[in-house]
Amino acid sequence: MAQLKPGTVATLTVAREAPFGFFLTDGSEDVLLHNHDMKESLNVNDKPTVFLYQDHKGRLAATMQIPAIQLGRYGWADVVEVNKRYGVFVNIGINKDILLSKDDLPDEWIDWPAAGDRVYCSLKLDKHGRLFAKLADESIMNVLSIPAPKDIFNRDVTATIYRLLIVGAHAITEEGYIGFIHESESPDRLRLGQVVHARVIAVKEGGTMNLSLRARAYEAIDETSEMILRYMESRDGAMPYWDKSLPDDIKKRFGISKAAFKRALGKLMKEGKVYQDEGWTYFKGEK
Repeated sequence: MAQLKPGTVATLTVAREAPFGFFLTDGSEDVLLHNHDMKESLNVNDKPTVFLYQDHKGRLAATMQIPAIQLGRYGWADVVEVNKRYGVFVNIGINKDILLSKDDLPDEWIDWPAAGDRVYCSLKLDKHGRLFAKLADESIMNVLSIPAPKDIFNRDVTATIYRLLIVGAHAITEEGYIGFIHESESPDRLRLGQVVHARVIAVKEGGTMNLSLRARAYEAIDETSEMILRYMESRDGAMPYWDKSLPDDIKKRFGISKAAFKRALGKLMKEGKVYQDEGWTYFKGEK
């Protein structure tokens, strides 16, 4: 009879009851099914189907919660904890979180998944027989994916970063479309497992996409206009900046280019919300 292995599903026989659960057996090896891992009542000689894992002391244990993620089977797992010494712990659908080792993560922990992120993974056993999470590689993600339709161009999508590259990242959308995000198309550093809201800026032959996390031009103008209005509100409706202010002064105060500042300011003036006078900008009706 094959040896019982963590990360797999087995149908075992209830051998005896214990104060804290039941011992199950395959005829040669006993495994504890703890009370907190039970979904229904059992009796001696019943034959429950269980998932095998290792408890906090490394002992083989059983649970009646059967996760989709197993040895050789992939699925999405939520990141629940980050430990810079060991890696990140993920929830595969059982009461014990599984470690995704730092050896399988990017070199810099700032690129690691954060709590609340998610990873597409399977399970593996190391040379000592310990159970770990295993990230899906590019070949697995390609099998999971489907080609993106041409009419998705310029639409908004939600995607998860599954691979970091030197010049960007690969992501897969909720629909299963694979996209590439160049570093120039993200205002912030991306991390593995991060869920992002992106815009499709190209659909290539073969059905892969290029994505951007940057706002559309009109969205960027609206965001900058709101920033300017908030700043003016904090100064009682006036600011010592206008469309002829020096680029360095604008960059220092608002963190944007003069061109972006002028576009947003022009929008506010066109809407009749502000006006300029002698190097200052005022709310309409205030000076």
